[in-house]
Amino acid sequence: MLKSKTFLKKTRAGGVVKIVREHYLRDDIGCGAPACSACGGAHAGPVLELQPRDQASSLCPWPHYLLPDTNVLLHQIISAWKPGTWASVASRLRPPGSLETYIEQEQGENANDRNDRAIRVAAKWYNEHLKQMPAEHQLQVILITNDRKNKEKAVEEGIPAFTCEEYVKSLTANPELIDRLACLSDEMNEIESGKIIFSEHLPLSKLQQGIKSGSYLQGTFRASRENYLEATVWLHGDKEDEKEILIQGLKHLNRAIHEDIVAVELLPRSQWVAPSSVVLHDEGQNEDDVEKDEERELLLKTAVSEKMLRPTGRVVGIIKRNWRPYCGMLSKSDIKESRRHLFTPADKRIPRIRIETRQASALEGRRIIVAIDGWPRNSRYPNGHFVKNLGDVGEKETETEVLLLEHDVPHQPFSQAVLSFLPKMPWSITEEDMKNREDLRHLCVCSVDPPGCTDIDDALHCRELSNGNLEVGVHIADVSHFIRPGNALDQESARRGTTVYLCEKRIDMVPELLSSNLCSLRSNVDRLAFSCIWEMNHNAEILKTRFTKSVINSKASLTYAEAQMRIDSAAMNDDITTSLRGLNKLAKILKKGRIEKGALTLSSPEIRFHMDSETHDPIDLQTKELRETNSMVEEFMLLANISVAKKIHEEFSEHALLRKHPAPPPSNYEVLVKAAKSKNLEIKTDTAKSLADSLDRAESPDFPYLNTLLRILATRCMMQAVYFCSGMDNDFHHYGLASPIYTHFTSPIRRYADIIVHRLLAVAIGADCTYPELTDKHKLSDICKNLNFRHKMAQYAQRASVAFHTQLFFKSKGIVSEEAYILFVRKNAIVVLIPKYGLEGTVFFEEKDKPKPRLTYDDEIPSLRIEGTVFHVFDKVKVKITLDSSNLQHQKIRMALVEPQIPGINIPPDVSDMDLNGPGGKKRKLEK
Repeated sequence: MLKSKTFLKKTRAGGVVKIVREHYLRDDIGCGAPACSACGGAHAGPVLELQPRDQASSLCPWPHYLLPDTNVLLHQIISAWKPGTWASVASRLRPPGSLETYIEQEQGENANDRNDRAIRVAAKWYNEHLKQMPAEHQLQVILITNDRKNKEKAVEEGIPAFTCEEYVKSLTANPELIDRLACLSDEMNEIESGKIIFSEHLPLSKLQQGIKSGSYLQGTFRASRENYLEATVWLHGDKEDEKEILIQGLKHLNRAIHEDIVAVELLPRSQWVAPSSVVLHDEGQNEDDVEKDEERELLLKTAVSEKMLRPTGRVVGIIKRNWRPYCGMLSKSDIKESRRHLFTPADKRIPRIRIETRQASALEGRRIIVAIDGWPRNSRYPNGHFVKNLGDVGEKETETEVLLLEHDVPHQPFSQAVLSFLPKMPWSITEEDMKNREDLRHLCVCSVDPPGCTDIDDALHCRELSNGNLEVGVHIADVSHFIRPGNALDQESARRGTTVYLCEKRIDMVPELLSSNLCSLRSNVDRLAFSCIWEMNHNAEILKTRFTKSVINSKASLTYAEAQMRIDSAAMNDDITTSLRGLNKLAKILKKGRIEKGALTLSSPEIRFHMDSETHDPIDLQTKELRETNSMVEEFMLLANISVAKKIHEEFSEHALLRKHPAPPPSNYEVLVKAAKSKNLEIKTDTAKSLADSLDRAESPDFPYLNTLLRILATRCMMQAVYFCSGMDNDFHHYGLASPIYTHFTSPIRRYADIIVHRLLAVAIGADCTYPELTDKHKLSDICKNLNFRHKMAQYAQRASVAFHTQLFFKSKGIVSEEAYILFVRKNAIVVLIPKYGLEGTVFFEEKDKPKPRLTYDDEIPSLRIEGTVFHVFDKVKVKITLDSSNLQHQKIRMALVEPQIPGINIPPDVSDMDLNGPGGKKRKLEK
């Protein structure tokens, strides 16, 4: 049945437009109850249980279904969100538009009242309809609403109705469910005795007017990890001189939470302040700590020069909350039998959250998830509720789950909808697959990867042509053949964005059937590939470039060490080895050419753990060794990416997905320039070429590790590389590679960007057809934003995993003493690097409850004088390494000075070197 409503609307230009709204009302939607004979086959399949589970409700002892109103769904289910929950719930809701339950909005009735009436009509219809069921299956429908008027009207109409809290409290067999109730509103949860702490947030309409007039500024609120009374707001506008606003003080922060979109009012210049160098962590336990906060705020106000002052403001309203479920630990109240406790998030940028729970004793020492419900004006902390118990603190599985959740890494198993788009097994290459594809199975192709690699993206070949030139091929897994645009598999891959590699776990971007089997270029099996093939002379000059979809059969899957051994062995001269030697020779020429153009060779210590084969705990820790073969593979991947970037930009000047690396601002280099100057070395930073050349010249015969330290510092000066759409940007340059254009083509198994690039390239060479989203630069730009976020979060998650496994290693090793080099000097500390482990840490010289030493800091040299001993950047020291477990939530590696000797500062130099061989002196290693 069709219902329509017609009305006239006046346009801005003064014309009149006739608008018709149509409602299609269906009479074939079943009630969803399996035992209902009246509906017959009207519904494709039952969505309600035949016999609802007995929840032992004291209010409703009879069998029943629940019909929650919209607000209960929004506030209760979404507040207890975990990935996939909302989609799961939405899929089970009965569809609207049923002929029996549709109602028109009455004159004078607002939309909310109409919705409430519609839900009551639906509840009444269900209760009448279900009376037709057999006696043994008869049940009632109960309306769950937190709206007082809606509940009263429902009861008047004879509909059983309860609030969410009333119903949950009636479930006597499950008292713990009360903890999971979301707070209804800020006003209803204001603490009884609380005085007003914060100013009222302005309504959205006033904020929008203020932003439009310039009275207020809009931006993203970024809380500080080091100081809970300080934050910055990154502005969304284009004001070059005011890209960020500093916020200091509890009242000026005004209940904003990290990543919220806020409106700020800029304070008069006379009230501007400088960023604080004080480290302050919130250690309060109750509302009275506001006075302590005000005392602590005085510590932030130190005398500084005019040039140190920053634009400063205060938060006047929240435009959009960006809350998520938070992982952390319960800080149990000191008050016996108290149900009200504070939750301390793992992320130091998130304030503590006040929750009520009856399970405090059971939740102590465990990682839990809590959701925020609101933040009243008279509460020092936001209100929230308990969502989930993750497990014991320190357990590997628990901590891995925490770091994945905290870094928003999608890690749930792939859904059936996603898996349904995988090829059916057994799979083989068909005639259809061979269309627009070259057969390259005769070529001597091989792959070179880290040990244990199962997701092999790339393979290489090199052979001499009859004309004396060389043919070099980079063959990349043809993932886009299996992942077609727009389907559930494609959408999930796009959402994940990247594979995340943790120390003992890999979170795949695509299902394992593709990542480790059908797309992986394993040896001695036929695989679909996308090939970039060059004809080169022996000076590595490119004469011709072509791209083709292909079929290959890799002749060997080698590790970097195995490939290096073949290249170095005079006894080996087979086709694979000959191909590798040709590739290695060309790679050296290519690298030399890149460096001459100004490409940077930087350094970043990477850690490799050796795991116990039984417990999987780390038993050894080393920096990764890099061989010529690492560089060989890297050179050809870079060359393929540059070649593909040029091709897709030629064909799609407005729609190419590219990757750029912005040049750092000169201020970024200050620490590097000063550090080099302290060793009488000059580092020039006006261009990438001058930086690369001066790094090459920065050598010291007496200090061979100095150059590595300088390159590590140079890496810290760099900007983040990002994906972008060519039609939305003018600057394509990749600073680090000294390349005018660049993209990612070579890792489609683990990067979604590469899948998009494969699709663009396939269309460019006529091997595949296009689709609308591929040439929509705005949609492509949105994809790039997600990819940049996912890549950044993956990096943070990987670092967190390394940090956790480093803690496990030193926990089992006890006290360790090692040589280190100073990377940075601070006002009260030195930051050191331990080359043996690639480990970085801070040695503090001011400790609680200990006499403060005389410290003199010189920012220009830079140096730190402690009781007569002067420390410069790159000085060699000896440190003691221990695991500090005093704070269960934030365990950390602690370093203390052993040498040089400073009275009252050093720990006793009686620490023996650790035994890396483990218990009984037996060395057990499993490389991961």
